[in-house]
Amino acid sequence: MSASGTEPPLVPGDRPSAAHCHALRVRLPAGTSADDVAAALSEAVRAWWPQDAPERLPRLWTERTPATAGALRAELYRPVAPGSRLRAVLFTGPGPGAETELVLTAHRADLDMASLRLVADVLLGRVPADRPRPLRPDWPGPRPSPPSRPDGDHAGPAAWAEGDPTAGTDTATLAVPVPATGGAGLDPALLVVATAVVQARYEGVERPVIGVLTVLPGRPESALGPFEGNVLVPVDVGGGRPAELVDRARQAITAPQAWCDPSTYAELTSGGHRVRAGVLAVPGGAGRQGPDGLPTVLPCLAGTFDLTLVPDRGAGGEDVLTVHHRLAEIDAGSAARFARHVVTAYTRLAAPAPEDRPAVALDIDLLDGAEREQLVRAGGPATTPEWPPYRLDEAFARQAARRPDAVALVCEGDSITYRELDSRAERMAVGLLAQGVTPGERVGLCLGRSPDLVVAMLAVLKADAVYVPMDPAHPADRLAYTAEDAGLRLVVTDVDALPATSARAVRPDEVAAAGADGTLAPPGRGPGEAAYVIYTSGSTGRPKGVVVPHRNVVALIDATREDFGLGPDDTWTLFHSSAFDFSVWEIWGPLLTGGSLVVVPYWVSRSPGEFRDLLVERRVSVLSQTPSAFAQLIEADRGHGRPLSLRLVVFGGEPLDTRVLRTWFDRYPESACRLVNMFGITETTVHVTAQTVTRREVLAGSRSVGPALPGWYLYVLDERGRPVPFGAPGEIHVGGAGVALEYLNRPELTAERFLPDPFRGGRMYRSGDRGRLWPDGRLEHLGRLDNQVKIRGFRIELDEIRNVLLDDPAVTAAAVLVAGEGAQDAAAARIDAYVVLDGDDTAAVRGRAATLLPEYMLPATVTALPALPLTANGKLDTRRLPAPAAVRRPPAPAAAVQDPPTARRHSRGPSAELSAQLAEVWEAVLGVPVGPDDNFFSLGGNSLYAVRVAAAMSARRLPALPMRELYLHPTVRRLARALAPAAEA
Repeated sequence: MSASGTEPPLVPGDRPSAAHCHALRVRLPAGTSADDVAAALSEAVRAWWPQDAPERLPRLWTERTPATAGALRAELYRPVAPGSRLRAVLFTGPGPGAETELVLTAHRADLDMASLRLVADVLLGRVPADRPRPLRPDWPGPRPSPPSRPDGDHAGPAAWAEGDPTAGTDTATLAVPVPATGGAGLDPALLVVATAVVQARYEGVERPVIGVLTVLPGRPESALGPFEGNVLVPVDVGGGRPAELVDRARQAITAPQAWCDPSTYAELTSGGHRVRAGVLAVPGGAGRQGPDGLPTVLPCLAGTFDLTLVPDRGAGGEDVLTVHHRLAEIDAGSAARFARHVVTAYTRLAAPAPEDRPAVALDIDLLDGAEREQLVRAGGPATTPEWPPYRLDEAFARQAARRPDAVALVCEGDSITYRELDSRAERMAVGLLAQGVTPGERVGLCLGRSPDLVVAMLAVLKADAVYVPMDPAHPADRLAYTAEDAGLRLVVTDVDALPATSARAVRPDEVAAAGADGTLAPPGRGPGEAAYVIYTSGSTGRPKGVVVPHRNVVALIDATREDFGLGPDDTWTLFHSSAFDFSVWEIWGPLLTGGSLVVVPYWVSRSPGEFRDLLVERRVSVLSQTPSAFAQLIEADRGHGRPLSLRLVVFGGEPLDTRVLRTWFDRYPESACRLVNMFGITETTVHVTAQTVTRREVLAGSRSVGPALPGWYLYVLDERGRPVPFGAPGEIHVGGAGVALEYLNRPELTAERFLPDPFRGGRMYRSGDRGRLWPDGRLEHLGRLDNQVKIRGFRIELDEIRNVLLDDPAVTAAAVLVAGEGAQDAAAARIDAYVVLDGDDTAAVRGRAATLLPEYMLPATVTALPALPLTANGKLDTRRLPAPAAVRRPPAPAAAVQDPPTARRHSRGPSAELSAQLAEVWEAVLGVPVGPDDNFFSLGGNSLYAVRVAAAMSARRLPALPMRELYLHPTVRRLARALAPAAEA
């Protein structure tokens, strides 16, 4: 390239963004002299910008080569150098009569497209050089602001785009044809509304903000300057008739007062809006693409927004939608789908017949039949695998017959073979029948983690009844409610004082003794009948029972048996509460595949170090964990010489933050231990999907929970029950083999959540979870749509907690929030309650709630307020809530504060010194002041914080802290006495 001067070099990092540069390509008459064009340009720019230094004025660069497509493309998409107003490049071939092409490129902040056309006209001699008038400080009339440069206005990938975080910042381009709509080119305002409709569907919002690059209204004729800029247009696609939305968009585009107003952008983004997509509405005229397929007008060298839509014309004059998308934000497949759906929405909005136009913009169905079918296929296989029609007890009996002498169950040194387990369960089943249990009757099991729990479950099934697990650690009122709601006449329990109900309590040994001499007839109910009922949190203030049949559990094990390699060589653990549906997978997984089950005692499950020792001792190979619990195990395993024998770890119960797995892979490579992240719901039988987690997923921060299990189906639907496009968020619906029968005694709720499957027949469950589906069938879980959360694997309805608080006579208003949900530090997740009450005894409020709510649902803090702050719409204003406060009691009388004689006797000595150190540890872990008689759990402590306390005590070389001692002695003073040397007692 040659020129009469030197263009400033391009400095990496200092190059003007290609998104804000544009170019014009002009074919000159054959034989045009490059010297004449250079002279015309030199004369014109001296007249236009006399204040510029001569070395900064634009000059003509000449390429003495033919204007090949490759050379033209490289020039068209090259931004101007820093400080340059204009770059002019002339391509001219050798010899007289050669074709000549002129390419003019400028930054939009200096010259708009009309200015580039004026420059071209001057260089071609069509207008005199003194006709264009450059913009000056004393320009009469409206002066445009420089166009906003949105490079910093975008925060991360769009929710619907499968962006590659390792990709660069380059922009890719594609073109989508637009069917003829009978108009002269694409209507920019209509295109804005169509784009808003699609973005609303892709991001799950009703008022997306669309950026529009357009021309300043009333642009002076023959002016040189920056008369193009960005307008931000909010489009309320959830309300208003489409024609009204188009009119508003047209007014916004053409209203001078809205032009590049920074306050407008701040106002729009303050509500959580982001400008993801934009429309370039700058005029270009017909024939914007040349015969060689390259543009003659290039409105932007790269996308101004993450995804930029440009109404264009093809070489034949047909309408074309050109799409620029930033590769670091939006992949090619997502960009193409988005553009196709914009064309669909545009065509529907522009339909000639009024009856063909939608009444509401969001009613437009973006999918055609082929894409809808593709979405349905991606959510699962076309047909359901044929599982053997077995009941759970029948499937277990088959394993017992194959390996009668293999170990089926281990608990604290006791081992039970398959033959013994089958025999004990049969004897107890006979005893249940002797107690009057009838087929299909529900039987409560309020048992701790022991062999009796597994024996009793199997016995209830053998008796053709339905077991209802009840965690002995739950409050008495909750256990009583479960017994009454399930209609239990009999509860098998090892609890000495079962709460008063109409159900009769009987101990496991009594049931077994009653069946010592009887025989058992084959059950009469089939695999499709109920096997168990598990109670989950309910929004009405009371838990709800989920009824699950035998066949669902058998299908779950069969669906994973081959992929996971489940078999008789595996050893599993029962780590979780029997009232938590994860235990269904843990118990029946090994018993239906011939493996061995290690029952983990409660206190061992609360101590990661002891749990790790148990895993090593029993050579456990298959482990099921919530991510919260596994994070503790990783810490406990750090630095130990003898590795674990795990070959498979299954995550479930709560979202997995893959970042916590980085150190795990350093010790246990993927080839040695497979990690699987599974999404599931109690109502769909524990698990629905499976995603193998490798280092790649960890590095990418993947949120994928994988494709559906064989026999399960996934649908991501909008509020109208329509499939949403790939990558767009919607509500997860699950169909297939895992769908439960019903909610017990809740016909209205059953009808609301268990729906007919319109795609494959049968039934599907409306989960209330938000997710997005990809073409390869992978599902990404995006959280809840309602007021439900998951903390440490437990599903919690915040409304249930709120209703329990409102039942307190002292409470007149209440709000419940979750702090730290989804944080990498699982212990940071905490339930905070705010109440309006008579007095300030928040400890009494929490104490009453503790009689109704299990520990994992109990608010860590209860803060008293004179009134709950509300928004103008009467909703809770969470931004105005104060920082949560620890529970407290009213000040006691002075006499009552004095230590009793027993306490004064311990005011000195080792326990007093240990008390002071314990208080320091608790304060550091809990972040609140700690008194000698403050209850650890009332201060917001939980099992995860307890592990931290134990670790901090170990670091200070304080006595070891067994978890049992903390639960039995939950105050500083009592714990110090329990841990002090025996001589101090």
